[in-house]
Amino acid sequence: MVERAKNDGARSQTLSRGIQVLELLAAAERPRSIDEIAADLGVHRSIVYRIVRTLEDHRLVARDSAGRCAPGAGLAVLAHGVARDLQSVAVPELAAVAADLAMTSFVVVHDHGECVTLASVEPRRAAGTVAEHPGTRHPLEHGAPGVALLVLLGAEGLGEDVAARVAEARRRGYATSRDEVIPGLSSVAVPIPSRGSCAAVAVVYVSSDREPAELAERLQAAANAIGAQVG
Repeated sequence: MVERAKNDGARSQTLSRGIQVLELLAAAERPRSIDEIAADLGVHRSIVYRIVRTLEDHRLVARDSAGRCAPGAGLAVLAHGVARDLQSVAVPELAAVAADLAMTSFVVVHDHGECVTLASVEPRRAAGTVAEHPGTRHPLEHGAPGVALLVLLGAEGLGEDVAARVAEARRRGYATSRDEVIPGLSSVAVPIPSRGSCAAVAVVYVSSDREPAELAERLQAAANAIGAQVG
């Protein structure tokens, strides 16, 4: 207990709140007001205002004419250095998959027990595509991308149902899901063979005439190409 207290005391509450603001804005579907952010965090608006002004100074938050907040351009500079090799290799492959399948394609990585979208590409000429924003995260056991990561990580301690899904995905070479992360959406995901990272490539869609196995075949080709370059 004493050690935990020391560790908690060493953390910066202000920095933690600043990160929470960035996470809220990244997950939001529209710009958020200071009052809305304060309500989400459960703190006074003056605290959020000071945090936002500081983040704005560093171009991590941008505000419109009405004072609503959105992720700033500076975040792209920071994100560029995250898993740079994987991102730079994956994006061209994702673009090819998106064009071939007319679906949003994306790469996910494992981070602290969650599945996190690292990069995504939407098809240029397709109606009703689904957006998959970088930074989106959800539990590993929910959705095809997380299950694909568990093929690489193992499913120890996650329950028999999850273990069975992982075993099935390992046998088939791909994972599938529907209505798990977002109602009405389906996904197919394939682990990326690589010694240097735990990642998977996936597509998300509302409906398709193609069978999951056909989608997985195209994703497997992309996963092999990415893995061969990343090493």
